[in-house]
Amino acid sequence: MERGETQNIEYKQAWRDEYLKWICGFANAKGGHIYIGIDDNGNIIGVDNHKKLMEDIPNKSVNHLGVVVDVNLHAAEGKNYLEIIVPISNVPIAYHGVYHYRSGSTKQELKGIALQNLLLNKMGKKWEDMAVEGITFSDLNGNSIQKFIIKAIEKDRIPPNTLKIGKQTLFKNLGLLTEKGQLTNAAVLLFGKNLIKVSVTASFKIGRFGKSSHDLLFQDIVETNIFEMADKVIEILKTKYLVRPISYKGLERMEPLEYPETALREAILNAIIHKDYSSTYTFLRVYDDRLLLWNPGTLPEELTIDKLKQEHSSYPRNRNIANAFFKAGYIESWGRGINKIIDACKEAGLPEPIIEEDQGGVSVIFLKDIYTEEILKTYNLESRHIKALLFIKENGRINNKQYQALFEISKRMVSYDLQMLVDRNFITKIGSTGKGTYYILQRGNKGVK
Repeated sequence: MERGETQNIEYKQAWRDEYLKWICGFANAKGGHIYIGIDDNGNIIGVDNHKKLMEDIPNKSVNHLGVVVDVNLHAAEGKNYLEIIVPISNVPIAYHGVYHYRSGSTKQELKGIALQNLLLNKMGKKWEDMAVEGITFSDLNGNSIQKFIIKAIEKDRIPPNTLKIGKQTLFKNLGLLTEKGQLTNAAVLLFGKNLIKVSVTASFKIGRFGKSSHDLLFQDIVETNIFEMADKVIEILKTKYLVRPISYKGLERMEPLEYPETALREAILNAIIHKDYSSTYTFLRVYDDRLLLWNPGTLPEELTIDKLKQEHSSYPRNRNIANAFFKAGYIESWGRGINKIIDACKEAGLPEPIIEEDQGGVSVIFLKDIYTEEILKTYNLESRHIKALLFIKENGRINNKQYQALFEISKRMVSYDLQMLVDRNFITKIGSTGKGTYYILQRGNKGVK
């Protein structure tokens, strides 16, 4: 049987009492199995004192952690090894005053915000549901609330008579009030006049950079409530950060953004909705050749980056915040956001955005240019074709003679290569026949195959 450490499995060659920390970590997370007598590579080393350990480990787990574990004896390859089965704990577990948590294949010591979130989760609560002391409806933006109601009625997601009912009833129906009628963190984030009362890092930071991340040219901070935030961010991007290449469709002048607005808006909304608001800021970094959006908060355990691109259920970190955006028609609740971003970029002739987990958050990188070696390799091209496209990118054009000299291949093979690149919409042929014919990159093309 193939073995390997995973989210729920840990191997140890021999027992040490300090491994009670791992039992603590598994109990605070999703439970798991700890095998004693197996090395990190899954090789069975065996244990000699298994009878004593089968008695000691359960006792120490109860005495030090209050966790009841099962310890089972197994044998393979003529050697004995132990399996410790750790259940999920419904209450937070500490070992000598320190809270541990199993994440991926590592164990973490929880402190600060991470510990606060663990304690809330074990109590069946989320940060967005916590009451904000001293806040009343007068601290909320009435125009934002009115805008939400109108949009939600237009989308037929709240009753038409909502304009007539009181804010208390509306917010209760949206899950934005506690049982005692207090406004929650989510309510203030969505519609508050001053978000610093619930989160000093609720702002959205935008920066324009030069060649590197150290070369900050100018920046903006968007500090509005999060219901208005996406519109404000898009407005600033349009007026200050992004260009509008001019083209014509017949006589009609076309001025789309250099990145498709629908994709940008969807990504920005995702960042706002799924952000961990007990953590740091959301950052949008604009470079000459790319745009990088990062928000704090890892993916839920049910999802991976690959699963995001497939049909999947939605697992919002902030369910009441997500529900408000859904009611207003800003998002759908079917987990299609990432595919909408990818499809919009492809339709605009741009590469598929790079989506990855990074530094405790999720980043989406929008790229302008498909004509990079990294991107071109994804199109199943031969190395010769990639080198030819990069040659055109650097020199502006290529003709049959140059292509033939570049790779020392026959004129017939050159013609085949160039026609293939034309057919796949990577390049455009200028001229019909003869020495004056040359080829250029087909920029902004929507049909690269």
